[in-house]
Amino acid sequence: MRSNYSLVLATDLDGTFLGGSSQQRAEFYQSIQACRDDILLVFVTGRDLGFVRSLCEDPLFPHPDYIIGDVGTTIVDGRTHEPLREVQDWVSDRWQDAGDRVKAMLADEPGLELQPVPTERRISYYYKPDELQPSTVQKVIDAGFDCILSADLYLDVMPKGIAKGPTLLKFIDALSLDPDSVIPCGDTLNDLSLFETGLKSVAVGNSEPKLVKAIQTMDNVYHSPHPGVAGIRDGLTVYGKQLEVAA
Repeated sequence: MRSNYSLVLATDLDGTFLGGSSQQRAEFYQSIQACRDDILLVFVTGRDLGFVRSLCEDPLFPHPDYIIGDVGTTIVDGRTHEPLREVQDWVSDRWQDAGDRVKAMLADEPGLELQPVPTERRISYYYKPDELQPSTVQKVIDAGFDCILSADLYLDVMPKGIAKGPTLLKFIDALSLDPDSVIPCGDTLNDLSLFETGLKSVAVGNSEPKLVKAIQTMDNVYHSPHPGVAGIRDGLTVYGKQLEVAA
């Protein structure tokens, strides 16, 4: 695989690549398709592979070249879904098949509900902000894991040091990509680690308030006033990566 793409678009899905009006999405997806020889499209999402497969059943939806799914714990080829071993094994080594241990540890904690999603290298919960105890988060940390809260709804127990951002950096290194060509885009707190990489980044206009607050001092993050794909397009233009508007 060549490494000299003019743009590596590393984008979240919900609220970001899937955000905006139907017309904005259709036009943006057409623009992406028209430039595919120069763009490496990477989905960096909290969603699992089954969800991405369902999106790709639409022939007008751009297929990703790679998927960094499950909040940075699943890293696969976008078409074959074969793991990118150099990166995924790195995550697995840090997780050490800890799923059952995590679920047992948090079984009686208030404000948590296990998400009905397949998880191999993380454990995901819904949480209630008014019931979740700080001691619960501390328990996760003391046990040697990381805890990511986002959208006042999702709590992910992660391998230590693993999140969307660190995995994206490992991915860039594994594929020998030019970091200057990589632009992460997102809208919730589980995207914060993407912005903490220092890469030129885009927070779209519908970003959650806690993320907006967190990026105030980050000079590498452009906060677009536009939501979803319109925000991505706006941010790409700011960084000199303008895509043609599809006719």
